[in-house]
This record gives sequence, C-alpha cells and structure tokens, in this order.
Amino acid sequence: LAFSAMAIALAMVTSMIKLFDMPMGGSVTLLSMLFIVLIGYWYGLGAGLTAAFAYGILQLVVDPYIISVPQMLVDYLFAFGALGLSGLFSKHGLIKGYIAGVLGRYFFAFLSGWIFFGMYAPEEFPNAVVYSLAYNGAYLGAEALITLIIICLPPVQKALNAVKNMANS
Repeated sequence: LAFSAMAIALAMVTSMIKLFDMPMGGSVTLLSMLFIVLIGYWYGLGAGLTAAFAYGILQLVVDPYIISVPQMLVDYLFAFGALGLSGLFSKHGLIKGYIAGVLGRYFFAFLSGWIFFGMYAPEEFPNAVVYSLAYNGAYLGAEALITLIIICLPPVQKALNAVKNMANS
C-alpha cells in the first residue's frame, strides 16, 4: 500500500512537469506513466489496475476536461487504468510491462479521440481514425520513447531493481 501510494504521488507530481503540451489535450511528461506501471510490474495485475484506476481518478479531479460521461470514463478511468496492464508482465520484465501499459492507454486515448474529438481533425488528415492514431501516438509515443531510454540506462536499472527488492521484501 505504501509503495502504491508513493508511486501514485510521484506520478501526479511528474505529470505536472510537462516537457511538451499538445494543443488539444495530452502532453509529454517527466516519466509520469512509469511510476504507475511499476506497481503492476512489482505486484501484479490486480494491484497495477487498482493503482492505475486511482491515478485516473486523481487526474480527473486535478485536471478535468469533460464533454460527456462516456468520454470521461474512456479518457480518465479506462485510459489511465490501462497502465495497470503492466501487471500482465510482472514476471517478464519492466520493459514489456511498460509497453503493455502504454499501449493500453494509447488504445483508449485513440478511441476517445476518434469517437469524441474526431470532428476536430484537420483537413490534412483523411479521417478521424488516422488523426486520432497520429495525434495520440505523437505524445504517448514520445513519452514512451524517453522513458524506455531512461529505464534502459544501467544505473537506473540498478536503482529500480533495488526498489523492487525493497517493495517485495
């Protein structure tokens, strides 16, 4: 519980450190998704989904953009909650778990962009599906790439393994 609370707190703080803000929502933050993914990686799917769902609720409270109840559910509870899918790979490595969590979030962000915000697609895009794939892929892909590079650094891997050992002892 303590590690989950700290991870959610760190995710909230780092989500406010925006490296790049997209014009219609979404941003590249300072590793905010990583802290939620770590809970799934350390403790499994149930704990990962619970922490990710709680993080989604906090994101909704702190920085809401709501046009309808279904959009709110998809953008906040499902998209952020999907980061907990990292728990599916708790025994297969952090990188696989991180990618699974980010892809889960990307799916729901894409779905929301297509269904609820597709009407705002610029004329340069052939349709709302392509626009949502590109728009959401841009910021989520950028943050994922930055995070994957950082977690592949040997000192970071060593530190994350040390924290994982503390978390599981």
